[in-house]
Amino acid sequence: MRPVLLPRLCRVAVCGGTHGNELSGVYLVREMLKTETRREDGESASVLMVLSNPRAMQQCRRYVDTDLNRCFTHATLNGPVSDGTPYEIMRSRELNAMLGPKGSRAAVDLVCDLHNTTANMGLCFIAYSDSDWICLHIFRYLQMPDTPMRFIHFDVSNKESYSLYSIGKHGFAMEIGPQPHGCVKSDIYTAMKEGVQHMLDWAGYFNSGCLFEGGLVDVFTMVKNVDYPRDGETRNIMATIHPRLQDRDFCLLHPGDPLFQTFSGETLTYNGNEPLYPFFINECAYYEKGIALSLARKKCVTIPSIRAQTEEEEEQASEQSFASEEEE
Repeated sequence: MRPVLLPRLCRVAVCGGTHGNELSGVYLVREMLKTETRREDGESASVLMVLSNPRAMQQCRRYVDTDLNRCFTHATLNGPVSDGTPYEIMRSRELNAMLGPKGSRAAVDLVCDLHNTTANMGLCFIAYSDSDWICLHIFRYLQMPDTPMRFIHFDVSNKESYSLYSIGKHGFAMEIGPQPHGCVKSDIYTAMKEGVQHMLDWAGYFNSGCLFEGGLVDVFTMVKNVDYPRDGETRNIMATIHPRLQDRDFCLLHPGDPLFQTFSGETLTYNGNEPLYPFFINECAYYEKGIALSLARKKCVTIPSIRAQTEEEEEQASEQSFASEEEE
């Protein structure tokens, strides 16, 4: 089969500190800001480093007023504002102006948003599409022997997508754990640094015209979130993750398997209708969101061979796109 031809990645944004207490991304972007933003060979992308939530970073908090990584839906980006509008909503508009506008031709070509999790998830890509060949090929290229890697798909439309990386024409979160919020661990930081470097290397190879062969990628599509058992009146949690499940992210959970252990010592089992894969198990930041863990189905996605369009092919594609818009 002929390869799929895609536009080059001329502008790439690497963002850290979207959550101000997830410190691997904060320190990595600060380190990258010390070096040139454009790499030596002419085919490499122009790289923009962004510290997304400076106020939250200064206070070493996830956010100041509201979760910035939930502020990038079309409705939030285009809704009314006032003197009382939360800081993160105003910041999301600044970031949209800097990297977007979302959904436009002017948006950066690729956004990589750096995150940490307290869950034992290894290195995960999180994306809103399971057919974005750029993100899937980068993930396939990144395979690192000492770091477990998974691709997580949130099946959400572009209009409703709420994360910072949805601004770009292509985008994903690079989520690495386990790491407690408010501190940085050398192994987690190093894995993130290597992941970002491999991503930028891939973009350079792609822009230079390299052909990337197709293949298979396992994709975990999120099905639902599960809350902790709660008291009907106080809404206080009544159990924690069962010790047999704790730290076993992406290990298949079968109906009847232990799920929670109540504070009185009772085991509560998973009563779903099908085996699913748990992730974000006991994520610290999700207590306030009412999420004990998320569950996903795994499928194997066939990705095609791809290469970057030549300048002539880009011009032809742009003319065809303009002609189609004129007809509409």
